[in-house]
Amino acid sequence: MSLQDLKNWFATHREEIRRDYFTFLRFPSISADPERKSDCIACAEWLVSFLKKADISAELVPTSGLPLVFGKMEGKRKETLLLYGHYDVQPAVPLEEWRSPPFEPTERDGMVYARGAVDDKGQIFYALLALRAYKELGMELPCQIKLCIEGEEESSSSGLIDSLGKLGSQLQAESLLVIDFDQWERDIPALTLGARGIAALELKLRGSRLDLHSGIYGGIAYNPNRALVQLLAGLWDAEGRVQVPHFYDGIAPLSAEEQKMCQYPHERAWFSEQFGIRAFGGEKGASLQEASWFYPTLEINGIGGGYVGPGVKTVIPAIAEARITCRLVPHQDPDQVLNALTAYLQSRVPDGMELELVRHKGMPAFRGSPNSLLAKAVARSSEEVTGNSCRYILTGGSIPVVPALVSALQIKEVAGMGYGSLEDQIHAPNERFDFYRFEQGFLTVGRMLELL
Repeated sequence: MSLQDLKNWFATHREEIRRDYFTFLRFPSISADPERKSDCIACAEWLVSFLKKADISAELVPTSGLPLVFGKMEGKRKETLLLYGHYDVQPAVPLEEWRSPPFEPTERDGMVYARGAVDDKGQIFYALLALRAYKELGMELPCQIKLCIEGEEESSSSGLIDSLGKLGSQLQAESLLVIDFDQWERDIPALTLGARGIAALELKLRGSRLDLHSGIYGGIAYNPNRALVQLLAGLWDAEGRVQVPHFYDGIAPLSAEEQKMCQYPHERAWFSEQFGIRAFGGEKGASLQEASWFYPTLEINGIGGGYVGPGVKTVIPAIAEARITCRLVPHQDPDQVLNALTAYLQSRVPDGMELELVRHKGMPAFRGSPNSLLAKAVARSSEEVTGNSCRYILTGGSIPVVPALVSALQIKEVAGMGYGSLEDQIHAPNERFDFYRFEQGFLTVGRMLELL
């Protein structure tokens, strides 16, 4: 089967593809919102129906959370490739910043705007279309194919992760392809060889039983807001290095091969132009590549306490709180990082303040090899599709379920691919994707199967 065969199939089915893609996008499958549970299930059911219409064996598999869409296709060899993606999406707030309704796909200037357009509905959908095309073109798959399309990637994947003990034999595979990543830049493909891990902590600092009048009690009560910002400010030194003892334990120095193989596509000027970033963080002396891919981070994702509404309310809040996440690199253990962070915070709480901490289950970083058969097939197919050399990249983000799958299923080969872009505004208003890159993804997956 040639690339032209795949292109002809796509052209013949273009209107049908557009219709089904838009139907998929209309489901407000927001896994983080309990009120959207029925929408998530309806989306999963539609996906199963779509696969069955394509003569692909599919079913909903219960987890401790939202159901998993599981599919299976037979191939020549007994070896199995597991394709991973997700049908859930991020919340669409703030709604007022969307130029068109987030769950009513709209085309403007060649782009499809909708929540999930690229992350990850658009990306996993072109992969499913490639499987359908392969089947309809009469080609026999080179190996067994399994589909693992979950519904909680955007809210920690806890249902799937907690259920892996029961689902291990059903999902068993030698190789894992994660279809939820970016290209290098337009028409230049990328193979993603790893992602950082994550550890998360909720922090609540209480200073009194109730909010206090800041005039009467100002100078008497220690303000939890003040205590919290002082506590958090001590997490870094003046050069941006995390001051938590043992935070960096176990991290191996970068090899020359790592630094040479993985190139970083953007400079500071690009981030300033695209996103208005003028102040850059990270550790002093670290390049953007090192800061995003090879160094761990500790970030305050949210902070609050007291009153921030219209006008003035003279109050000393009873409680101040924050949310913290750490992005981790290979050889960092999430539990040990949280232990270290917890000990640091508890040792520095002002006398009389009550500190409450809630830990969330973390996941380590993962890495794949550029020399695996899967990686080589994905890289070569993307080069044939785009006509340009494939770059090797990492991502500073995290997909916690991937290291869980690798560990539980004893995966031998893992790689990531995708045709997203930082300009697609994932997790933000006006998320977008275009049919040009959608088709490139379709062709890459189809050709990759042939190369395998």
